[in-house]
Amino acid sequence: MKNTVFTVLAAGAFATIAFDAFGQGLSPLFGYAKLAPVGLANQTIKTVFGASPSGLAHLLHVFTGMVAYTLGYLLVARPLQKRIMPSLPWVATATAYGVVLWVFALYVMAHLVAGNKPFLGFTGITWVALWGHIVFALVAAWVMEARGIVKAPATLQPAQA
Repeated sequence: MKNTVFTVLAAGAFATIAFDAFGQGLSPLFGYAKLAPVGLANQTIKTVFGASPSGLAHLLHVFTGMVAYTLGYLLVARPLQKRIMPSLPWVATATAYGVVLWVFALYVMAHLVAGNKPFLGFTGITWVALWGHIVFALVAAWVMEARGIVKAPATLQPAQA
């Protein structure tokens, strides 16, 4: 259990660093849009609660990356894939999971919760966010897969007579 908690937090930390480095550093460096995940978190908090205390949006961004999104891969995406398509490589699962995270962030949170245009109007930030979420998922999955905490689901055995 201790190994799993450490691995999830490490996977989330490395993935969040990769996401931020890509979306806030590399992307604008190469002339593309700059991601603002803390800004979106702040807007979401203000919409839901009416105010956003200083620093809360940063904590939400870190918690989402280090814990929530990482657990989503470990507890939902990979086990579901192993039950439905057991021979599919984890890289494919992680890529698909990154797309799901992108839809969640830019449609559910940014649009349905925070009130922005769906997928932020399909501007440059939309596509940087897509790649950023895929990078996040690949890094998180790689750490968890390399550390061996993703287990195959138990198979159903026929009842013994």
